[in-house]
Amino acid sequence: MKIIDILNQEKPTISFEVFPPKSETAFDSVKLATEEIAKLRPAFMSVTYGAGGGTSPYTLDIAKNIKSIYGVPTLAHLTCVSSTKDTVKQKIDEIKAAGIENVMAFRGDIPDTLKDSDRLNWDYKYAIDLIYELKSSNNNFCIGAACYPEIHPESATQKDDIKRLKEKVDAGVDFLTTQMFFDNNLLYNFLYKIREAGITVPVIPGIMPITNANQVERAIKLSGSFMPQRFKSIVDKFGSTPLAMKQAGIAYATDQIIDLYANGITNVHVYSMNKPDVAQKIQSNLSDIINL
Repeated sequence: MKIIDILNQEKPTISFEVFPPKSETAFDSVKLATEEIAKLRPAFMSVTYGAGGGTSPYTLDIAKNIKSIYGVPTLAHLTCVSSTKDTVKQKIDEIKAAGIENVMAFRGDIPDTLKDSDRLNWDYKYAIDLIYELKSSNNNFCIGAACYPEIHPESATQKDDIKRLKEKVDAGVDFLTTQMFFDNNLLYNFLYKIREAGITVPVIPGIMPITNANQVERAIKLSGSFMPQRFKSIVDKFGSTPLAMKQAGIAYATDQIIDLYANGITNVHVYSMNKPDVAQKIQSNLSDIINL
């Protein structure tokens, strides 16, 4: 099933992101975690690709397993940073052969070993290049792309960021998923601005449950996300007590999601970090709302 068809149903849904193992030795444990999340029967699940394609050999294995065994629609991430056209075309063919209809198109993080000057020789310099490739493949994929409610770390201004986002949508993107954020007002402001700019495709908010204090620094580093004082107070109070922090983090994420639903958002994507218990608790907290 295509993600756009799920989004067009206009009923509250929840989906989860999982990531593949970094090595073969971790494959079984990661596979088990993703299966436990699949058993929750979310609207769909996305499977990440890894910086620079580092975990790409396992992305399709996890996605195929989720789809074939549990019948959960899957969204396979695909990055193009420093990849050749032949490599990307091969990956596209493999996704198609696996029966996966949904692809999330990213440029991907630039590995530390590469320099910006190396881009001159790349076949794909930006996500839009990959989107064009996916559209020209005539595989009729449902294509997703990322957006940033605050601002892309490499953009000079939000206006410039939204201009580039409009170009990606015009290139053939069917829906957008946001980077994590911790203040819903940032999303509502962002949605107003992109609608003003003529971007009308569905936007799925991405929510990251922070269940231990160590995740805070990493979340800020990855996304540059603004941390509201309310959230900082939670970390200050409960961060040194793991079980309390986990409960508070799940409660905060649940509260964010409820507010989103209450304000007309119908689809929310949760970055599960491969934690079935966290995914299960959040879904349980929303069970009656999702079934409206």
